[in-house]
Amino acid sequence: MSTLQPIRVTVWGEFRHEKNNPEVTAIYPDGIHEAIAAFLRPNADFSVRTAWLDQAENGLPQDLLDQTDVLVWWGHMAHREVSDEVVARAKSRVLEGMGLIALHSGHYAKIFKALMGTTCSLKWRESTDKERLWNIAPAHPITQGIGEYFEIPAEEMYGEPFGIPTPDELLFISWFTGGEVFRSGATWQRGHGRVFYFRPGHETYPTYYHPQVQQVITNAVRWARPTVCIPDACPNAAALEPLPEDPAAAVRPTQGFR
Repeated sequence: MSTLQPIRVTVWGEFRHEKNNPEVTAIYPDGIHEAIAAFLRPNADFSVRTAWLDQAENGLPQDLLDQTDVLVWWGHMAHREVSDEVVARAKSRVLEGMGLIALHSGHYAKIFKALMGTTCSLKWRESTDKERLWNIAPAHPITQGIGEYFEIPAEEMYGEPFGIPTPDELLFISWFTGGEVFRSGATWQRGHGRVFYFRPGHETYPTYYHPQVQQVITNAVRWARPTVCIPDACPNAAALEPLPEDPAAAVRPTQGFR
């Protein structure tokens, strides 16, 4: 029996479109966050919970974040309503080692923009585009089981330029029927934490029921699992070796030095 602890996953969503838009309610009656959690829960190495915007402290109090190994984030219409305090504590946890997976419109989430330090802007079109995602890093843990490419029959288009810093690793490039291309799967290291952005997932399409989308997110949770947890500190460190009693001796030239 494995002695490894389960990966503690928190799936966060706004849970607004699902309440206000009948088209979205019909696709995700329990919320997008629950649809994502539903395909993650059967994995024996995951322990999955959900949180959403209108809960106390936007669903992300400090004690919950402290017990989260990987935070999966879906947001769209209410980015501005996430408090700066919540963003600061989530960013701090990523820098300590927590993983972050930002999905679709999460490119404009405060937490993602805070970690990227750039605009994270792009162009978009909600239409009848087919999306073909090319797997350009087939040896990467996140792309395992995906194949050379996969297609989503209808999705919102995102197009370049995408205002992100150059990724540490670019895993997927999307092509859309309208001709645009997009860097749709990318990773970064931020402090001790790993960040993955994955593009598909507009609320009016059943994208999170797509088996390969589910596989990518499942793989990403395992990849983003923390390897360390090192809280930020600025300690006054004692010397490991004896120091000269006279501080000037440490910098005074020795006899014969040229």
